[in-house]
Amino acid sequence: MSAQPAVNRDAFAQARESFGAIERFLGSKEACSLRESDLERELEKRGRELMRQLLEAHIQVRGPGEAAAPVKGTDGEERVQQRLHERGLETVFGEVRIERAGYVAKGMESLHPMDADLNLPKELYSHEVRRRVGWTAAGNSFDEVIGMLSETTGAHVGKRQVEELVIRAAEDFDAFYKEGYAFRPWEQTGPIMVVTVDGKGVVMRHEDLREATQKKAETTRHKLTNRLSRGEKRNSKRMATVAAVYTIQPYSRTAGDVVGCLAPQHEREGPGRPRPENKRVWASLEKTPEEIIKEAFREARMRDPEGHKRWVALVDGNETQLEILRKRFHKEGYYPWIILDFIHVAERVWKAGLDFYQEGTSELETWVSKRLLAILNGRTAHVAAGMRRSATLHRLDEPARQRIDSCAGYLLKYKKNMQYDQYLKMGLPIATGVIEGACRYLVQDRMDRTGARWSLNGAEAVLRLRALRTSGDFDAYWRFHEEQEYLRNHVALYAGGQVVPIRSRAKKHLKRIK
Repeated sequence: MSAQPAVNRDAFAQARESFGAIERFLGSKEACSLRESDLERELEKRGRELMRQLLEAHIQVRGPGEAAAPVKGTDGEERVQQRLHERGLETVFGEVRIERAGYVAKGMESLHPMDADLNLPKELYSHEVRRRVGWTAAGNSFDEVIGMLSETTGAHVGKRQVEELVIRAAEDFDAFYKEGYAFRPWEQTGPIMVVTVDGKGVVMRHEDLREATQKKAETTRHKLTNRLSRGEKRNSKRMATVAAVYTIQPYSRTAGDVVGCLAPQHEREGPGRPRPENKRVWASLEKTPEEIIKEAFREARMRDPEGHKRWVALVDGNETQLEILRKRFHKEGYYPWIILDFIHVAERVWKAGLDFYQEGTSELETWVSKRLLAILNGRTAHVAAGMRRSATLHRLDEPARQRIDSCAGYLLKYKKNMQYDQYLKMGLPIATGVIEGACRYLVQDRMDRTGARWSLNGAEAVLRLRALRTSGDFDAYWRFHEEQEYLRNHVALYAGGQVVPIRSRAKKHLKRIK
């Protein structure tokens, strides 16, 4: 952003002295008596201070950033007065002090071209401190973030500031996936495009619950001292909509292959099974299911703009999400295979079998396997009718056949989305393991910690950062985020969106204003 200044070696005098002190320490009796681990810790502490001094000295030799042209703000007013202003910057090495030329006019915001040259943030904490806070908070509590910073950096950040930095770190999430996101060309990925959505509740502060949930929570009396009463936790949650988009290679198998290895985890990830490609997962508490499904469709269309791939929407039977998916795809003129998760189907059939046989018996296992094979072979309606007929022949009354009737109704309701014989021939996925896994590790593992009640802004920011890490996009996002910070904090302040260039060296006559 600026020309290379001539190095003022005096600026590095303190750093050279610190380096000399480290050399002398390493040759001392004290250092020679230390064990290696103690020596590592001592060197890290001393080295961190040396790095702080080097950074501060480097900024000093770049000069205070005198403008090489008139300085005008977006208000059109020229800042004709020039003063030397000082600010602090909390870095991963510790705090550095920065003197830079400020251009002022009465009643106007001061402009500092050197701040733009260094792309300094508005707040005290450097972008690198913010990055480390964001990365760590995506997987750890805010208290653990503070501990990490204290243990591995020279930065001092309070808990409230950690949450503020997390929110700042995540603010360009939507813009990144609209403008700055890059992915592999469609011809280099599998021919199947999968879109899948689900939901997961997060315990929230009362004021950040949706209005209907707030009203329910207010009618629930807190009866217990040390834990939540029945129904109280349910009425303290806000639903996050979770989405995943990925491509995958076809995987042909028979109904017997599926039933023969029906351990639920196997259908999600079996040996030799193609793995999802370019998987992106994300979740939101702020946005509605309609908005997230619209984003998922946009993501898929960006990856396959010409419609060369075979599109699949995997669902678990949630009627609201299913209806939104249908409307969205119909509106956009896409007609994907909407597939009901077979694992959910198997669980319902298994429960229905308990109306006939005891759990854990071979008779139950045989009964379930036969019906699942029939469903996988495209005979869903036949299975539903047979269940009800068997219940009638066994003279089961209404309470005794409740699970059977429920399962049969479910099979008939969603039979259009259970054409598994066709799906298997085409090699399409029939289980929602990817999105269920996302609900677990994206939302539950981080957000559902004991005692955690989230603010909406804080929870949304953590979900975004966690999604970036999970999708492998964090580093690319961070480069985009810092560029957006430059545009927001600096380019936006100058007339015509043109940051004034700076001279490389300071003039002697600048006066410091405390």
